[in-house]
Amino acid sequence: MLFSSAIFLFFFLPILLFTYYLAPKKLKNTVLFGASLAFYTYGEQKLVLLLIASIAVDYLAAILIESGKRKLGLYFSLVFNVSILAYFKYAAFAFENYHAFLHYFGVQTSFFNEMPNITLPLGISFFTFQTMSYTIDVYRGSVKANRNIINFGTYVTMFPQLVAGPIVRYVDIEKQLQNRSFSTQQFAQGVERFILGLAKKMLIANNLAFIAEGAFNLPVEQLSTGFAWFGVIAYSLQIYFDFSGYSDMAIGLGKMFGLDLLENFNYPYVSKSVREFWKRWHISLSTWFKDYLYIPLGGNRKGAKRTYLNLIIVFFITGLWHGASWNFVVWGMIHGFFIILEKIGLEKILKKVGVFFQRIYTLLVVVIAWVFFKAYHLPEAIAYLKKMFTFSISETEQIPSFYLRTEGLVAFILAMLFSTKIYKVLSTKYHIEKYGSLKIIFLLILFGLSIMYIAVDSYNPFIYFRF
Repeated sequence: MLFSSAIFLFFFLPILLFTYYLAPKKLKNTVLFGASLAFYTYGEQKLVLLLIASIAVDYLAAILIESGKRKLGLYFSLVFNVSILAYFKYAAFAFENYHAFLHYFGVQTSFFNEMPNITLPLGISFFTFQTMSYTIDVYRGSVKANRNIINFGTYVTMFPQLVAGPIVRYVDIEKQLQNRSFSTQQFAQGVERFILGLAKKMLIANNLAFIAEGAFNLPVEQLSTGFAWFGVIAYSLQIYFDFSGYSDMAIGLGKMFGLDLLENFNYPYVSKSVREFWKRWHISLSTWFKDYLYIPLGGNRKGAKRTYLNLIIVFFITGLWHGASWNFVVWGMIHGFFIILEKIGLEKILKKVGVFFQRIYTLLVVVIAWVFFKAYHLPEAIAYLKKMFTFSISETEQIPSFYLRTEGLVAFILAMLFSTKIYKVLSTKYHIEKYGSLKIIFLLILFGLSIMYIAVDSYNPFIYFRF
């Protein structure tokens, strides 16, 4: 079930809100827990048992840690979560590379010759990281183990962020699980945030997808240099508005249920370095890797060489976390490589050339890296990049008019504008909050337009559902 679906907007959400606010305060978590399990079961059927198993394991692991069996509890959690992630997400990838390695060296073997078809559970990358952060924090003494299985289950399964984040750490929501306040102002803020996120997805991201898919699906010999750049820039904007739109909807839904979830994006495309980009993009993931991998590896405390090695490890795993493909690994390593260059001295050079060139440099690195993220195989990504930098002129070196639809061009322009801080600056300068009635009309128009797109099935799945 997707937030941008009719069954969610007009059936699941209204019934849940009605039930949730009628329920006594002590039963609200029970209602939310049950609804979240139903939400997940609707799309995943029997795979909900994996989610329930994850809840049970980490609930017991935290209690083991507090009872004095610290390492047993921690390893119980880590081994379980890493194992299910390895099996469901990476087993097929390992199988393919195993056979490719043997084939390269001319080795013939019937051992492990067939791989069963494995269904990737939605959100497995998110809920495993979320529950691991909980048991690690209990082990570190940062939080106490939650002995209320309903409250803990609510934390793990909260449907707003269950399948595509943001990754919510227990320490950030512990008090809200036990006692949270409700207000009409908070609910109204949640509705507003949800509508804005829905509009980002339906009106901007989906129209940009038409351009991006067109460019990446064309045979490379038919792809012009101009269309290659247009396509990857469209994809760069699409993935931002798609994922940040989902995060906005998740944060908005959280507010409707009295929960304040942390921000996940902060205008990443205005960054002046790749390192700054990762402070603004998918903030919940980058902070997770920083706190639970980079710092435990030693961070920058053990000399320059060890720092660079730690960054390589972190960005290798960051890439692999996004998907079982070498394309994602290359994408992650590109980011890691430039962050290392910036630490070595590139950042000092960039500061001397001015903000404009800093941002151009960052955008070039990020956009070029997105080619590997979007393409399904390395040869496709490399061929696409070659076309981007083949500056020949011919009759075919143009953008096909078929992809220059008005909707797509309008979405492209809006995306360029609103990926910057222009709205934030204008709202502060002209005190937009004073025009409350106009804002309500504007939000209703956005919601109506989004519903029109849903009604005609002008829809693409959220990109991050792949991961």
